[in-house]
Amino acid sequence: MGLEYIVILQQVVRIAVPYILTSVGASFSERGGVINLALEGMILAGAFGAAVGQHIAGSAAVGIAFAILGGIAVALLHAFMTVTMKADQIVSGIAINILVMGATRFGLSILFGSTMNSPRIVGIEVPSVFLDPLFLAAVISVAAGQFILFRTPFGLRLRATGESAATADSAGVSVVVMRYSGVLVSGLLASLAGAFLAFQQHSFSDGMSAGRGYIALAAMIIGHWNPVGAALASLMFAATEAAEMWLQSGLLPSQLVQSLPYVITLLVLAGFVGKSATPREAGIPYEKRRRS
Repeated sequence: MGLEYIVILQQVVRIAVPYILTSVGASFSERGGVINLALEGMILAGAFGAAVGQHIAGSAAVGIAFAILGGIAVALLHAFMTVTMKADQIVSGIAINILVMGATRFGLSILFGSTMNSPRIVGIEVPSVFLDPLFLAAVISVAAGQFILFRTPFGLRLRATGESAATADSAGVSVVVMRYSGVLVSGLLASLAGAFLAFQQHSFSDGMSAGRGYIALAAMIIGHWNPVGAALASLMFAATEAAEMWLQSGLLPSQLVQSLPYVITLLVLAGFVGKSATPREAGIPYEKRRRS
């Protein structure tokens, strides 16, 4: 019986790692005032980079480096569109997700002659998910993210930018630098989530992010825009998904079981969104007023 519980726990953790990494990153982006619907594209770019990097070099470390490059590139694009060009942040995020889905499919075709899957990769060979460096990175990201956001001058400046960009600017804080920084942190962590997915599944497959970016965004909202809360919400969603897998062998209709994670997400969001304190200027581009 004890072994069965360990298996279930490992399954929950394996599902939770991408959610935790991505939701912690989303906290940085939104605390700075940038809504990040491009998380889905960042995860996908990270997964694609990890698969390509390890396939080419035969090294998980190179795969992670490629993943980070992919995630940061997508984050830079989102930051450029929303902070520099002041485009609508929702539209930018959705457009980038569509762009990355098409780009990764095209990359699969060019590199591997397939629009569906990359060749098999080894991933990171460890006896347990608890020894996976990317699991450890997720744990560290929660503690470090909480400390940085609420105990450092950088975190104070970032949060001030998301609450009142004009006030932060008048205090000498660069709104552009802060908002770019928040989005880039989210890109970095989402790319590690993508690498974890690719390594766990031992390949890259088309659309393998499968809505995880959106669920991570929901976890961040439920967690009140702080890393610890986001991580706990991520574990809740992971436990729901694990329960779905176990219930599929039971008497409940499969359609009902498969919809369970999404139903719970909607119900929890309905109860939390109105009570959560959204950063006041999240989604609002900053127009610096010129002195006459």
